[in-house]
Amino acid sequence: MTTPQMILKRGLQILGLAGLLLIIIALLQSFKSNAANTYIPVEASNYTSEENVRVQNIHAPALPKKPDFCGEPIDFSDPDLTERFDREMVVNTFLHSSTILILKKAQRYFPIIEKILKEENVPDDMKYLCVAESGLSQVISPSGAAGMWQFMKETAPTYGLFIDSEIDERYNIDKATHAACKYLKEAKAKFGTWTMAAAAYNAGMEGMMRQINAQNQTSYYDLFLNDETSRYIFRILALKYIIQAPKHYGFHLDDNQFYQPFEYKKITISDSNINWVEFAAQNSINYKTLRYYNPQIRKMGWENKNNISIDIYLPIQP
Repeated sequence: MTTPQMILKRGLQILGLAGLLLIIIALLQSFKSNAANTYIPVEASNYTSEENVRVQNIHAPALPKKPDFCGEPIDFSDPDLTERFDREMVVNTFLHSSTILILKKAQRYFPIIEKILKEENVPDDMKYLCVAESGLSQVISPSGAAGMWQFMKETAPTYGLFIDSEIDERYNIDKATHAACKYLKEAKAKFGTWTMAAAAYNAGMEGMMRQINAQNQTSYYDLFLNDETSRYIFRILALKYIIQAPKHYGFHLDDNQFYQPFEYKKITISDSNINWVEFAAQNSINYKTLRYYNPQIRKMGWENKNNISIDIYLPIQP
């Protein structure tokens, strides 16, 4: 016999199961909705046609077919060498701001450097070593190397550069280039190739000799070196080929965008207790312009305690 109480109990049981089912369906729909919001394919989002999609048009830079450094060929049958060169080509091709500034500065400074390299009988490719060292900027490194050729304070006097608290000839591009040539020729005589001479410019002659003795190898390309020195020659090579053919690597500059060479006259002075502000005024320029043309001046005065002569460059007035 079915009583009203039994009917009511059965009804509540049915409603309970239905309610539980409705809750499960609602949770599943909520999960599906959240998952859909997590990732929306490009085609289903804000873009209505292929024309609306904007992407970068990037190409990996091509490697020169027969690269050389200072006329010394490189055997790229070794994949390690190819990949090291490729890395530097990619890095410097897409280091846009730095590479553009280098291209602008090369127009100003290369004529000075090239002339001295030729006088010193050092290969023209060594100008790219200067680029690798400083980006053609008068900078000082965390280790204290200074100027475009990045001489250390301890090493510079050995190669003819005068340094005191008021004058630092590491910042004189003429004298620093001559000093770099002396170093490179000494290293070439020691190691036999310009490639090894350039590597020694980075690692030091003693450092390179230690690696030669330890590994029983005499070629830069056969030595296992620290990361900086192992990249060094390939960075020089990358800069060389980018600067030689900038448009090939995507750098387009108008002629009026390059920095023009300085027009200046050189004078030699040996006076003592010079006030550079007064000196500039006597030569119809201001102190800022004097420092711009003479980054070797490090303070506003010069006592000349060592009684030496220094070169000063003055702009030719239009």
